[in-house]
Amino acid sequence: MIKSTSLYNERTEGTAEARAATISGLHVAIIMDGNGRWASARGLPRTAGHQAGARALRRTVEAATELGIGTLTLYAFSCDNWKRPPTEVAILMQLFRTHLISELPRSVENGIRVEVIGRRDRLDGVLAQSINEVEHATAAGSALHLRIAVDYSARDCILRAAGALEGPPSTERFTLLLGEAMHASAGAPDVDLLIRTGGEKRLSDFLLWESAYAELVFSERMWPDFERVDLEAALGEFARRERRFGGLPGQNGNIVAPAQAV
Repeated sequence: MIKSTSLYNERTEGTAEARAATISGLHVAIIMDGNGRWASARGLPRTAGHQAGARALRRTVEAATELGIGTLTLYAFSCDNWKRPPTEVAILMQLFRTHLISELPRSVENGIRVEVIGRRDRLDGVLAQSINEVEHATAAGSALHLRIAVDYSARDCILRAAGALEGPPSTERFTLLLGEAMHASAGAPDVDLLIRTGGEKRLSDFLLWESAYAELVFSERMWPDFERVDLEAALGEFARRERRFGGLPGQNGNIVAPAQAV
């Protein structure tokens, strides 16, 4: 659990360039949790929580762009979410399409490349067409790679990628197949920081392969209340940690060759 504090602590103080280098180009993934509970606590319908969540999404994308984050992947709708009442699912899909279309001019203007990852075969044809149009219109964006996971399951992607694997297995080949399985373009880096809002502490079948060495931060903040200061607090927590990638402190993930036998 983290509190909403300033991003830069004593470890990251210094020049603006040094501060920016701490997070420049990071891949941040967020499980946007808490819309329904946020609405219930206020005596509002769940749809009101989803609408407030869409506003939080806009704020977060703006903050990520300004902070210099390279890739932002947001968990919007899982394969398991089809179990929800059909009326709620329909509202969620309509809200998502409306958000995509309304944010398109802003995305193009701000250099945001939008990509939707996950299955396409179960989406409404109108929504699928809107996704294709937005992806095409923003393909040249270079300020931020925004990936939104819809009808997504990490296990499902891994199973389909494994089924397509031929010849000797390799991490590189499997990663490419995994991208194809979730309709994602090649080149997205592994997740550096994974944030979950809403106080729960689980991954919920999200980016399991890509988050092998991700730092995890769990925020008590419900997603509709998530602000730039909360993103900065999570990034501050990330900056305080030492990433070892299975190695020793100070090794920075570098592979040390074994000593020669004598």
